Amino acid sequence: MKNDAFWTKIIYIISVVISLAVAFLILGPRPEGLEGSMDVSMLPLVNASLNGITTILLLIGYIFILNKMIDKHKMVMLSAFGTSSLFLVSYIIYHWFKSGPKLYLGDYQTVYYFILLTHIILAAIIIPLALFTLYRGLNTQIEKHKKIAKITFPIWLYVSVTGVIIYYMLYV
Repeated sequence: MKNDAFWTKIIYIISVVISLAVAFLILGPRPEGLEGSMDVSMLPLVNASLNGITTILLLIGYIFILNKMIDKHKMVMLSAFGTSSLFLVSYIIYHWFKSGPKLYLGDYQTVYYFILLTHIILAAIIIPLALFTLYRGLNTQIEKHKKIAKITFPIWLYVSVTGVIIYYMLYV
């Protein structure tokens, strides 16, 4: 129990730091001359690809756990966590070298902004959920893992799918 309290604090601290860092990178000021100093134009495609891979891994992991293939489930879900982590690193790099969000210029403004708003809110929520789910699974707290995974899975899946949709609405 003492270990749980420690890791709970760590998970919340990491979640808040990541959320604030992303918000600052998107909305905050940049040092003079930083924007455009590195070509990051390919990173939105990389990010969408990582989101797509995460989606596939989440679905495969879900199928594995339904079929009681626990070791395969664990491996695939750790891979999904890895691709999501790579996405986060790539996303941060992109927004460090390119200030502000890209504006949507398409015909479906209401749909786009609904998807974007729900994506942003749930992306912030998924950080601690994924970390708690991972922690519970790795520490064989199976009942707690199952309970939180039932919440984490659909949210994580939504965030990864809508990440790809947002890319297509902005860039394709």
